Amino acid sequence: MTWATFQASSPAVAAEGDRLITRREIGEVLLATVRGDDPPRIHPIHVAIVDGRLYAFILRGPKRADLEQDGRYAMHTHQDPGAPSEFSVRARAHLVTVEARRARVAAAWSFEVDDTYGLFEFTVEAAFLGARRDADEWPPRYTSWMRGD
Repeated sequence: MTWATFQASSPAVAAEGDRLITRREIGEVLLATVRGDDPPRIHPIHVAIVDGRLYAFILRGPKRADLEQDGRYAMHTHQDPGAPSEFSVRARAHLVTVEARRARVAAAWSFEVDDTYGLFEFTVEAAFLGARRDADEWPPRYTSWMRGD
């Protein structure tokens, strides 16, 4: 499902997820990808929510090959030691081939992209939020959401 559908189903979790993704004014996350029986790979990437959909432009390389061949992913926000709440989502990513959508997303992007970047949309099937006011609060207050909840 799209980010907008997730947001409509769980507005508080989605809002906090959006805040954590963009807390440095640019969407920064860690992306985990898999392919076949290979171990998962972890990659730092930039993401954005544009028109109610979660996107990333990705150059050719192992993470792009993983997404094109398998599509399964998990995404986790970077942690801030001063405000260590965390957010993660998982599902599948799909290469966007519609040029009009690619152009619309590129126009809203935080850096200039060219044809060497593939645009991927990340669907949302599960989301997890671990909320903490500060580093001393333990354990986090966990909230989870899964499609169909």
